[in-house]
Amino acid sequence: MSVLVVDVGTSGLRAAVVRADGAVDALHYRPFPPSSPFPGLVEFDAAAMASAVLEVAQQSLTDAGPVEAVGITAQRASTVVWDRATGEPVGPGLGWQDLRTVIECITAKAEHGLALAPNQSATKVAWLLDQYDRDRSRDLCFGTVDSWIAWVLSGGSVHVTDHSNAAVTGLLRPDASGWSSTACAALNVPMSMLPTVVDTSGVFGTATALPGGPPLAALVGDQQGSLVGQSCVRPGQAKITFGTGGMLDLCTDRGAPETGQRNPAGTFPIVAWSRGGAITWGVEAIMLSAGTNVEWLVSDLGILTEPAESHAVASQCDTTEGVVYVPALMGLGTPHWDYGARGTMLGLTRGSGRPQITRAVLEGVAQRGADLVAAAEADAGLSVPALRVDGGMTQNPTFIQALANITGKPVEVSRHTEATTIGAAYLAGVATGVWGSFGDIADAWQPREVVDPVDGFDRDAARAEWERAVERSRRWIPDLSALDF
Repeated sequence: MSVLVVDVGTSGLRAAVVRADGAVDALHYRPFPPSSPFPGLVEFDAAAMASAVLEVAQQSLTDAGPVEAVGITAQRASTVVWDRATGEPVGPGLGWQDLRTVIECITAKAEHGLALAPNQSATKVAWLLDQYDRDRSRDLCFGTVDSWIAWVLSGGSVHVTDHSNAAVTGLLRPDASGWSSTACAALNVPMSMLPTVVDTSGVFGTATALPGGPPLAALVGDQQGSLVGQSCVRPGQAKITFGTGGMLDLCTDRGAPETGQRNPAGTFPIVAWSRGGAITWGVEAIMLSAGTNVEWLVSDLGILTEPAESHAVASQCDTTEGVVYVPALMGLGTPHWDYGARGTMLGLTRGSGRPQITRAVLEGVAQRGADLVAAAEADAGLSVPALRVDGGMTQNPTFIQALANITGKPVEVSRHTEATTIGAAYLAGVATGVWGSFGDIADAWQPREVVDPVDGFDRDAARAEWERAVERSRRWIPDLSALDF
């Protein structure tokens, strides 16, 4: 009993077979970074992505043999528009980080009252249509990456997305009951080009492009896939993925929000998953830069030779000796949402060296993690008993201990660096009988390790010092700080 998972990330894609005991086999990975033809523009070749997905999926099946189902998880909000008859993309895919439609987002808010961000799909679809179908006369399909991959694997027989992906496009109604005719009309996006919204977990087609034609049984956004992959399926359970950025997702199951706009503490409502026509809700908190700060020490400052060295270097000192770093290289997300904030290092003396600076960077990212937890708890009205984590930075013991100390919570480290694959497998497997229920998913959690806060750590003092440092970093570029998406 096995499930094939296709996992398309921002910088690479993979296929793997997940067994009933959670073991990951037949993993095949291909780098697939986007291109940036101009600062602020992020594009990818959707046809090349399709070819690479078919290649790795077929290789995994060759190695592992037949599977019960296929699950798809992907970067969210990245946008593809293709011709319905030929299946050919009409132009480049636009990555979720692409900023070419900032002005269109501001205009949509001023003229139509739409709260859209440039990292959502809505204005990206409109931009592609304005370039390649100005009079809206062509029979085209829009899809996020999950939708595009489902189309490819099904040989063009299904044009679908799920609630977890649709809810971050900017085109879905806030209660996820269907596409918003108001938003589509304001942006001149024909509703005929939108995919059918299906359950996150449930059979929706057949992967005729793959050997044996296994059923397509799950579509899920990458962060929600990680949430399920770390068995956070009950209210109050949360995970943070520490990659290039950081994303906290918390299962609330409190019902649909009144609006899809930002909550008071700076989180956003999300669809965690849907199954059997029922939607489970959550909240999401966002850190704009996490691992990017360690890469900055390597590639730009030359303090480290590789990111993995950060633990050994930081371990050369017990404390930062007063150095505090605010990791705002791209601004601050939750709870502040200040795009004009900038990276700030305070408390430097003549004695501050590689160890102190490196430790300060790791602790700064941990402090931002604590910001996300506090915001999510405030907006959800729930307490997170323990924090589950995945992503590249979770390999760093210094960072994990700092995160436990600063949040004051046990940190449970995932066995899998990329839990998204496991989550997509669980969702497809529940739909096809590989796993019996979400209770089985909850019981499957086996962390690699659990790190508790150190006794005697003065969390209140550390957080107070942090708040002073954050205030110093904010509003550094006033024009950017004034932006509010």
